[in-house]
Amino acid sequence: MQKREYLDNADQLMQRIQKGAFLTVSADNVVNTMTIGWATIGYIWQRPIFMVAVRDSRHTFSLLEKTDNFTVSIPADESHDEAVRICGTRSGRDLDKFRECGLRSKAAQQVQAPIIDIAGVHYECRIVYKSAMDSAFLDKNLERLYPKKDYHTLYFGEIVACYDTE
Repeated sequence: MQKREYLDNADQLMQRIQKGAFLTVSADNVVNTMTIGWATIGYIWQRPIFMVAVRDSRHTFSLLEKTDNFTVSIPADESHDEAVRICGTRSGRDLDKFRECGLRSKAAQQVQAPIIDIAGVHYECRIVYKSAMDSAFLDKNLERLYPKKDYHTLYFGEIVACYDTE
């Protein structure tokens, strides 16, 4: 495990996130991971922030509402693409994604939610702000992304740890 600056190789990390990364949360003795393809890494409120968008219909949303932290694990390569696909199309309400995908979790350093035990970059985040999207403020050209009107809640997590694993 090697500590890293949160913006190191941000352009490459964002390209990898677009292909899929794991958002993991733990609440009520339940651990779930889901695939994210939309996120932002930046600096606001005088702290480094990782913002994730989770649709209110997702199982992960119900868990995030019960906790104050999450992790994001960005795979180092394409070797976990099948797990990324499954975790992006199947619900943790219906199956154990870890068992289904052969994934293992590993204790995080600073937060309750575990990381995915894979080679890659890991962010540990403490939620400092959340906001449900208001469709009244959404650019009309983006409405096509919400045919079921299942909008996102945006979770802004202060990055409390960031590191690489092999």
